[in-house]
Amino acid sequence: MAKARMLLVEDDASLAELLVWHFTREHFAVQHTIDGEEALLMAKETPPDIVLLDWMVEGISGIEVCRRLRRAPETQNVPIIMLTARGEEEDRVRGLETGADDYVTKPFSPRELVARVGAVLRRVRPALAGEQLTYADLEMDTVGHKVRRGGEVVALGPTEFRLLKHFLEHPGHVFSRERLLDSVWGHDSDIESRTVDVHIRRLRKAINEGGRPDIIRTVRSAGYALDTGH
Repeated sequence: MAKARMLLVEDDASLAELLVWHFTREHFAVQHTIDGEEALLMAKETPPDIVLLDWMVEGISGIEVCRRLRRAPETQNVPIIMLTARGEEEDRVRGLETGADDYVTKPFSPRELVARVGAVLRRVRPALAGEQLTYADLEMDTVGHKVRRGGEVVALGPTEFRLLKHFLEHPGHVFSRERLLDSVWGHDSDIESRTVDVHIRRLRKAINEGGRPDIIRTVRSAGYALDTGH
């Protein structure tokens, strides 16, 4: 599966290392440079899917890198998130006017940045955002409609696929049968809530085949959750 390609332009070595780790874990292919000039060359050679760009980098400034990326035909539509210690509104406006899609002020939490990157990608590259959902040893490719557990393909019917997708999007959350009917079958559905139990059984059988641990938890009088802690 094609990973989303990220170009990280950041000259703070420890922050760069932290971000590379977080985004690699989120299935990004990350290229990193500390230099604005090199960033422009890298972006031209292999246009990334998203750029994380520090305002203050070596060589050309981040704001100038942003301006040039926007002017180059290969990268004019690539989303850019600027990272900066400058929190003043005037600087923020300047960054956005230069062509940045979002602006994150240091210090920030890596998890927040991962969420912001996801939000920008969903807006401009919907096919890349959320195409891979994972939990424990389960992987779902929502674009290719494939599911694997422990690297082995799991065959699911369309309803079980939608059910598992819903659980993977909300791991650990307990959903009642009624809530699952609304979310997976739709509000207009006249299916009985007991039908949910049948599809849960089918889903369990498929993903637990071969004696794998059951990761769907039944919560008495409440519903079901995707949860390894039971």
